[in-house]
Amino acid sequence: MNRLKYYIYSFLIIFLLPACDKDFEEVNTNPYALTDINPALLFANAQRLTSGGFYEAEQTVVQQFVNAYNLGATAGFNFNEDNNIFNVPRWNDNYPGPIKFLEQAIQLVKDDPARTNLYSEMRIWRAYIYMTLVDTYGDIPYSEAGKAYLGGLYYPKYDKDEVIYEDLYNEIKSAVATLSPDKDQVREELFFGTTGSAAIQSEKWKKVGNSLLLRLGMRYSKLDPTKAASIVQEAYQGGVIASNADNAFLVFNATYNNPLNAAVRTGNVYYFYLAEPFVNRLKAASDPRLKYISGKYADPNQALAQVPDTTMANQFGFPVGYDQTSVKNAPGYRGTAGTGQNYSQINLRVFGSATAPLFYVTNAQTKLLLAEAAFRGWLPAGASTAREYYNAGVKASMDEYSLYPTVPNPAIPTATQDSYLNQANVAYNEANALDRINTQYWIASFGNGAESYANFRRSGYPALTPNSYNNNLQGGFARRFSYPNEESARNSESYQAAVASFGPDNPLTRVFWDKP
Repeated sequence: MNRLKYYIYSFLIIFLLPACDKDFEEVNTNPYALTDINPALLFANAQRLTSGGFYEAEQTVVQQFVNAYNLGATAGFNFNEDNNIFNVPRWNDNYPGPIKFLEQAIQLVKDDPARTNLYSEMRIWRAYIYMTLVDTYGDIPYSEAGKAYLGGLYYPKYDKDEVIYEDLYNEIKSAVATLSPDKDQVREELFFGTTGSAAIQSEKWKKVGNSLLLRLGMRYSKLDPTKAASIVQEAYQGGVIASNADNAFLVFNATYNNPLNAAVRTGNVYYFYLAEPFVNRLKAASDPRLKYISGKYADPNQALAQVPDTTMANQFGFPVGYDQTSVKNAPGYRGTAGTGQNYSQINLRVFGSATAPLFYVTNAQTKLLLAEAAFRGWLPAGASTAREYYNAGVKASMDEYSLYPTVPNPAIPTATQDSYLNQANVAYNEANALDRINTQYWIASFGNGAESYANFRRSGYPALTPNSYNNNLQGGFARRFSYPNEESARNSESYQAAVASFGPDNPLTRVFWDKP
């Protein structure tokens, strides 16, 4: 009987198999599966996920922010330690998400003449991300990065940092040149997608691209001043950001929160303080931005539930080079407050808000770079003076605060701005122009750690005293971030080749443009 069943079942299978196979593809195709994707949505997601930095990383190196508590895992740049926890965010935020999305989307549209503007905008933004990665680490995966799916490149090689910069120059120039008012409007992108027309959007992206080119050119200021001047002039003549309406920035809401501020709003809030050099610099000039940046809380661990004291005289930054125990021996020690330290924190209702904007390339930064370029004589006849650019850059920075929650518009009235700029320790003058310009750049870039860190290394300003907690950095500053530990294990061959070419994988090795 069992044998008979076997034959019957075998016959049925053989008989029915063609019919089953005939409709197999139709029956087994998920009608809800994603079979096509709009590359513009990949672009928008890349913008949304682009790393905004990490307060305990770049902003700590440049003495704007500090985690005051040395508890082993919390010891990083605040205590001159080379800690993988604080080295990896920019790498891990950009490569698995934005880089991968952009490489995929660019592949989808690069040969489509109907999507020329989308292609160009994505190339500009990819250049921005790669530029921040080079500035942070030095040699990085570039030509083979983000191509595991597209090209089977699971272990990308590292390209030389100076070679990448050369290619970024060409990429930005080419992308800007192909933007057209008569081509596609990219409504999905997050910076200028709602500006109303392809003409307006493409013009704004040209300004962002040229402003990024200006930034790139200024990186060469010590390495090759002639080259720097040439690139700066190209950027200027191409048309850079002209007003705050041209700023490349993201806005957030109750659903999508500012990722930079997430870390200081969750967990042990009492760990985090503004650094003394930053607060002192703002206080010394009665900077009207301070009340939006800084706040004093009765109990630092309950800061989210408390209204901050923003009185300027009551703001004190935590001293650099101390921890929660050794600070008791610091000059002017201010004691404890509640479960934390009696020092100023980020104003969590304004700058540190979950819905605060995140700025990437701005009018303020662009004007201040032009001020330095004008001072160096790198701009053509007819350009504004260094003083004019300097004043405009400071005012542009102050005007940004009207976009923050709970802030009136104007955030800082024109009369207050003028009064600030007329102070002897703020007003532009030729004798210390580079110091004044780049100190203002440091302030204007507080929320953009990659840029404040890069420009500090490039310019040497503001003049900061190295962290003396220990001698791990030989009396200096971290010049770069070490590669993530995972790279030496997962991409070992490429990592070893990079270290052999670039130099020791530690914070003292300099990226190519960072000259003493």
